[in-house]
Amino acid sequence: MLSFQPPPQIIVLQSKREEGKKVQLECIRAARNVADVVRTCLGPRSMLKMLLNPMGGIVLTNDGNAILREITVEHPAAKSMIEISRTQDEEVGDGTTSVIVLAGELLSSSHPFLEQGLHPTLIISAYRKALEDMLTAIKDKVARPVDVNDDQKLIDVISSCIGTKFLGQYGSFACKLAIKAVRTVHQEENGRKEIDIKRFARIEKIPGEFIEDSEVLDGVMFNKDVVHPKMSRHIENPRIILLDAGLEYKKGESQTDVELSKENDFSRMLQIEEEYIKSICDKIASFKPNLVITEKGISDLAQHYLIKSGITCLRRLKKTDNIRVGRVSGATIVNRVEELREEDIGTKAGLFEVKKIGDEYFSYIVKCKDPKACTIVLRGPSKDILNEVERNLQDAMCVCRNILLDPFVVPGGGAVEMAVGKILSDKGEAGPYRSVASSLEVIPRTLIQNCGGDMVRGITALRAKHAQTDSDNRTWGIDGESGKLIDMNELNVWEPLTVKMQAYKTAIETAVLLLRIDSIVSGTKKKEK
Repeated sequence: MLSFQPPPQIIVLQSKREEGKKVQLECIRAARNVADVVRTCLGPRSMLKMLLNPMGGIVLTNDGNAILREITVEHPAAKSMIEISRTQDEEVGDGTTSVIVLAGELLSSSHPFLEQGLHPTLIISAYRKALEDMLTAIKDKVARPVDVNDDQKLIDVISSCIGTKFLGQYGSFACKLAIKAVRTVHQEENGRKEIDIKRFARIEKIPGEFIEDSEVLDGVMFNKDVVHPKMSRHIENPRIILLDAGLEYKKGESQTDVELSKENDFSRMLQIEEEYIKSICDKIASFKPNLVITEKGISDLAQHYLIKSGITCLRRLKKTDNIRVGRVSGATIVNRVEELREEDIGTKAGLFEVKKIGDEYFSYIVKCKDPKACTIVLRGPSKDILNEVERNLQDAMCVCRNILLDPFVVPGGGAVEMAVGKILSDKGEAGPYRSVASSLEVIPRTLIQNCGGDMVRGITALRAKHAQTDSDNRTWGIDGESGKLIDMNELNVWEPLTVKMQAYKTAIETAVLLLRIDSIVSGTKKKEK
């Protein structure tokens, strides 16, 4: 009997293919493990994670990005999953848990096809086609416009997004803080909207009082006191000069040698220094300012001259804070005192005052005309709670910003996932394309699971509701509190379109990226024993 032996080249290719398949399955397993970490953090009945950092500090949170930022993983695929959570947070500020859960489910759905021997390229092309159809469907058939001038509509959307978090228990109060802060920094030039929360909406956490005592200032506040006790701590309608230059004699950058030949040369050196300090202080005083703020130092001699002129000074202010002060007061930051002009002076602030809160002194520049920057003063019982409130408020501001930039919302509670999944299923495609539609069901399924509902019956009933063709049931989803089916129009739970679209893009692109990996090569050499 003749037996057929395959050529060596075919054997090598088969072994390479098997090795690649093994690596892909490892990547899927690692991604699923990361998704399982944050799966219980989805929805209003989500569980908290207690994180211990290397310094011994404790973090209590259910924010997906905050959790994954603290954990340490070894597998490169798991690191990629953690990175997408950070991307989602930086891009839209919300949906960090959803994107991880969805990406993990998409990779799990590809597992049976890889086991059957289907080439990853075919799965990838099906996933990409599904993504295009998803984005078209959600934009054209599911999304609905929202009136950004109606504050109540904005409060409804923001409260549904932060309702799952610690700050959610403070309801409309937290939403109003976020809306006021975002509207303050909102700027429109030549038809182009700009809302830069990161640079111009600063959160200052001060332990003490109640969370309800938090406020958004119509100006800025920073942790600084005046440089001399004789300087005024309360000025109305101040004229403000902002400097990025030191009011002190400039020292040599590197090693400097000075040779003195006469006995009065040293006295002359000190005299030159004093003359220089006096000249720049006279230059500043000639503009009659009430307040001088600099990012550098102020010497004792300069303080003496400025006190004589009735000028209050603050020194060593951070660059970011100085930019905010300039934005609210209308002042321009000047790099050289010699180049100071009248138009550089800020006159838009209504009040400068220094307040003592606890053991710390805080400088307020408030009552500003049309401030384009603000400080949110957060009060609360402890630092741990304030840190969590800050994370939640950051998410709330991002949600508000997303709606102002792109005023469209989609129903929450897993309704949009079911609606989009139904549209994809109706296309009649099979294989990996159809598995994307079933993967979307992971969001409502997890919501039922996290509130202790019957997952199988709940998801079957929701699927049947969306399958009805006689009426438009696209807004039906899961009530995260009870696990029952409900119309999102009644529950008033909505999410920004931008967040959902970004979550779908990021999840599918990550699944595609990990499916394309067929080998992991270490770039470090192992030490020889």
